[in-house]
Amino acid sequence: MRAVQFARTGGPEALELVQVETPSPGPGQALVRHEAIGVNFIDTYFRSGLYPAKLPCIPGGEAAGVVEAVGEGVTRVKPGDRVAYIGGFGGYAEAGLAVADRLVKLPDGIDTRVAAAALLKGMTVEAFVRRCYPVRPGQTVLVHAAAGGVGQIMVQWLKAIGAEVIATVGSQAKAAKARALGADHVILYREQDVAAEVRRITGGQGVPVAYDSVGKDTFEGTLASLARRGWFVSFGNASGPAPPVDPIRLMRGGSLVFTRPTLFDYTATPQELEESAAALFEMIGSGKVKIDIGQTFALAEARRAHEALESRATVGASLLIP
Repeated sequence: MRAVQFARTGGPEALELVQVETPSPGPGQALVRHEAIGVNFIDTYFRSGLYPAKLPCIPGGEAAGVVEAVGEGVTRVKPGDRVAYIGGFGGYAEAGLAVADRLVKLPDGIDTRVAAAALLKGMTVEAFVRRCYPVRPGQTVLVHAAAGGVGQIMVQWLKAIGAEVIATVGSQAKAAKARALGADHVILYREQDVAAEVRRITGGQGVPVAYDSVGKDTFEGTLASLARRGWFVSFGNASGPAPPVDPIRLMRGGSLVFTRPTLFDYTATPQELEESAAALFEMIGSGKVKIDIGQTFALAEARRAHEALESRATVGASLLIP
């Protein structure tokens, strides 16, 4: 089968299309024939060497398709089931192995492309706005990169909760997108002082929670935007890793809370995984959250997909299609 791998860490040019043997499922595993593959920033972190990976590596931890075969002891899914999964490696291929207990069965109304575009990003939003910091109706929330894949879902989900959303984006086109999604206020973070704008919008109070997937470039502005006892939820490094956090700064800033959550700690058990996915599919099914597949690439174009993602030229979700 065809797959995309990197044998050395580096830029997008490290990705290469190769032929590999189609794997066979072992005990507790399922082989999924991919119909759509999610492209996420975490894939670039492994490729660049920011996060460690065993080489050669087939990246990709999000895909959707049809179960082709199951290994010994698997009863949760069967061949022919439509499924999606997140986590691990091996997604950038025509088929991939997954732990059967980590597969999510897709409801009839959820297309495989939507699932591959939404599962990782959407469950991340579910975990962070419902369980990491449970946002309440009427609260004002700061969302960075609001026109990105996670940001778009987060803005819509927060509006469904009844929150007031302050969105930051990098261009006028993305500002228009954020407003169309329901953002109440939009800040162009390259041109405006984010913290000053947040203080102006909130009457000097700041926000009780800020969701920051950008990292280095937005760190100081996010920290300065928080209200007393505010939460800084850091979950990405799009502009580079955020700097170390001095606990004294958190105290002096107003007893602030800094957290660096990962979705996998919020979907650690099969029950948590199913409940998170069910909440996401309910939001999509209700129309409260619409999934924007902004761009698709052929599997062989994985390098171009990474180039677009890292240059922030993408809007919404990106997919590879085998």
